[in-house]
Amino acid sequence: MKLLTLKHLRYFKALATHSHFGRAADACAISQPALSLQIKELEGIMGGPLVERAAREIRLTALGEDLLSHGNDILQRVEDLGAIVRRRSASFSGRLRMGVIPTVAPYLLPKIIKALSQRFPDLALEPKETVTQSLVQEILASRLDVAIVALPMSEPALQEFALFDEEFLLVRPASDADLPVPSPAALPTMQLLLLEEGHCFRDQALSYCNTSSVQTRQIMEGSSLSTLVQMVSAGIGITLIPEMARTFETRSADVSIANFAGTPPSRTIGMIWRKTNPLVDDLLEIGAIIRKVAETP
Repeated sequence: MKLLTLKHLRYFKALATHSHFGRAADACAISQPALSLQIKELEGIMGGPLVERAAREIRLTALGEDLLSHGNDILQRVEDLGAIVRRRSASFSGRLRMGVIPTVAPYLLPKIIKALSQRFPDLALEPKETVTQSLVQEILASRLDVAIVALPMSEPALQEFALFDEEFLLVRPASDADLPVPSPAALPTMQLLLLEEGHCFRDQALSYCNTSSVQTRQIMEGSSLSTLVQMVSAGIGITLIPEMARTFETRSADVSIANFAGTPPSRTIGMIWRKTNPLVDDLLEIGAIIRKVAETP
């Protein structure tokens, strides 16, 4: 009788993740027939079908869902054991899968990579840039080890570690440089440019205005802060950017930058990881390194 192996579980997890034999086989660096054979073998071990096969995608059966849940726990424990072994070495090494939100990645990630490579020469950093919701899901599913996001998260399974605070800045056309800075209540009545749905920075900007997207007079959306700043430069409207983006985004744009009066809008940037992650000491050291990087102009 065939025995269940970690290879079975890894292949099945890839199939469940990609919902397609071809894409899962590519992710595992094996042929599609070889993957199909492994899944068929696994179904024999488990005593029933694990997936419903269709022309373009697969769906997990109830047995498949149960196997995926328990299999993920097993794979995570195996990975944690490897992390413990790495932790006992003189220097943090191996893979570190780090996620970063798009309103931080362009400005901070290159500096983080450089600093970590100097401190941990044997560390293989695997960065991923995507929105907060996706990062949280990937960490909970053990596909990421740590992520840099805007806090708080309020997710019971995650540990939060604050890194630094930063203000939001008002970006206007250069011709508006001498005009008074509008109040939060006035912003929704103006041509406000914001990131598209899914970005936490959009929600934070709307919260400062004490409004929602449906209440604003007119909102135009962009996929990046660079796009929004260039639209402002063209005279289309105004937008908000985080302090860390000031130099990077305005160096080639004909815009003016202003600080808000009173209590300005701001955010707390921090790290999150699973509370069960055994690399806590290393992650705290990485957090200290990122703090220093963020303080460097």
